[in-house]
Amino acid sequence: MAAHRKPRQRSMGGGKARTAATIALASAATATGFDGTGHAEPQLTPGQVKAKVDKLYQEAEVATEKYNGAKEKAEAAGQRLRNLQDQAARKEERLNSARDALGSVAAAQYRAGGLAPAVQLALSDDPDRYLENAEFVERAGSRQNAAVAGVRKQLREIEQLRGAAHIELTSLKSRRAEVKQHKQTITGKLGSARQLLSRLGPQERSLPGASQDRASRSTGAPDPLAAPGSAASHAPNSRAAAAVSYAYQKLGSPYVWGATGPNAFDCSGLVQAAYRAAGVSLPRTTYSQIAAGRRVSRSELLPGDLIFFYAGISHVGIYVGNGRMIHAPNSSAPVRVAPLDEMPYAGATRVV
Repeated sequence: MAAHRKPRQRSMGGGKARTAATIALASAATATGFDGTGHAEPQLTPGQVKAKVDKLYQEAEVATEKYNGAKEKAEAAGQRLRNLQDQAARKEERLNSARDALGSVAAAQYRAGGLAPAVQLALSDDPDRYLENAEFVERAGSRQNAAVAGVRKQLREIEQLRGAAHIELTSLKSRRAEVKQHKQTITGKLGSARQLLSRLGPQERSLPGASQDRASRSTGAPDPLAAPGSAASHAPNSRAAAAVSYAYQKLGSPYVWGATGPNAFDCSGLVQAAYRAAGVSLPRTTYSQIAAGRRVSRSELLPGDLIFFYAGISHVGIYVGNGRMIHAPNSSAPVRVAPLDEMPYAGATRVV
């Protein structure tokens, strides 16, 4: 018989070693994939950081104008709701008075015992006088019927007002939710911009280009190329001149999103405040302001015209002449004089 040979056993130690090596290689690959240089975020240059910051500021401004629009609509819905509630309250007061009057008539009839007119005539000591009273009662009955119909009409009107108020309340809640959402977007964008800027040293922040370049030139001092008196004198009318003068008075005021003055502004808030001071009412948002007047070409610009920027019409300034404007840039800079070429030009409007 052939000798029985035992199969050669594998070394447990060798298997463990190979397994450990495999795990180690897999771990190394995983580490490289998630934490290694192969997938690490590339180091941004100061110029790239500033470009990203500018983009965040612009996106925050888009959200700011949406916030302004939603806030304006929420305030309008709130006012309509209050008006409807006031109307309903006044009608309810009149309804209660009418009900009280009807109740008094009903009580008097009950006390009179509700005798039939023929019986009352038969029992009357003065038939002629009774007939006169009967005619009066008939007229009073007609008035009572009219009063009942009036009460029913008031009830229907109150129900309609309550239905309209419910619709406005729903609208108000929706607008408030929009306001909250846009507010979160704005604060998130501005927070990201601050984080990016914190990566740069003082010298890098002062290098030319992007947002910090704009901030470094935002001293709030009048621009010699567009002095207040000269700009106002070239305005097409006194109201445009007054708006330009107001804008010059606000140079150096801080940018605060959602603000309309008198001490802080966002871009559309500054424009609205300037023309409000000139006796002209403008809409709150950039995308409404561009439709508030007559469109003019860039070659036709005069001091007081509104200049709009970006494809989404998310920024606005007031033209002051010589290719310059006054605007509230963003949270990196106060109200200042700046060149029109600072941002992508979208169009212009003359409101007066």
